[in-house]
Amino acid sequence: MEADSSLLSSEMELQQQEELYQQLLLQTMGKMQSENPRDSRVIRPQPGLCVKTFTLPDKRKVFVNICQSAAVPHPPPLSREALVELLESEDPTGYRVPMSIGEAHTEVDNNSQGCTAYDVVISEEFFQKCQKDPLFQQFLIAVSLEGLENKYNLELSRDWKVLKNRKFLGSVNEQNIRTKSKPVIQEIDPKDTHTAPEPAKRPEFCLLVEPPVGDPEFLIAEIQLPGVASSLSLVLDLGEDRLVLNARPSLFHLDCFIPFFIDQEGSVAQYNTNTQILTVTMPVVSS
Repeated sequence: MEADSSLLSSEMELQQQEELYQQLLLQTMGKMQSENPRDSRVIRPQPGLCVKTFTLPDKRKVFVNICQSAAVPHPPPLSREALVELLESEDPTGYRVPMSIGEAHTEVDNNSQGCTAYDVVISEEFFQKCQKDPLFQQFLIAVSLEGLENKYNLELSRDWKVLKNRKFLGSVNEQNIRTKSKPVIQEIDPKDTHTAPEPAKRPEFCLLVEPPVGDPEFLIAEIQLPGVASSLSLVLDLGEDRLVLNARPSLFHLDCFIPFFIDQEGSVAQYNTNTQILTVTMPVVSS
């Protein structure tokens, strides 16, 4: 009995297409701004406070401009009591503050000496909250310094000082931040409203740290996607501390912040069609 060569060829093409899509699933990570300008916007943040510190061990002077913008999402609600509990916990990194960290720029300080400055933009609402409570302000400065250390492989002194008479060193630079694309507005015939699709559901998922003890090297996300037959319907985007997944057509939507800074280019995703679980392996950027 001879096999139908056309069927075998079709199956091989589908398999090759599936394997190719698995390889390309993460190709757009970190390129949303350049390739999809509609998913980003240019903002000009407002000055907030200026922190003076220095690098270790060479003690080069560094200024951190902590800015504010309504365009940056605010972090989850956090009371003062919860902040105290968080700071006293063994893993205070579980709470993430969304921020946009700009590139280093050279400036001149009051002594006419050259120095390096960085701009960190956070939610305007959260910044105002931190201004009202010294504990929140200290926490904000700490996470800003940690964010700079993780992104640029720096070591910054915690012997910092908030400048009293200036909110910003240098000139306020524009920053390009990611935004969610606006939904397309489509007219629906009233007689067809009963067939309107249900809103996307948030899938069940878990985050695993490898190794379980010590400094984390990898963060593994296991996302359950029942009913998703193929990875061809998945759109995955990773930021430095954020994971966004959409399963078309409007089956699942996941948008979550990650408790570590990750290496976007080194991350790998694989979808198991048998278990219908998407596994995303993300190398953790060492501090």
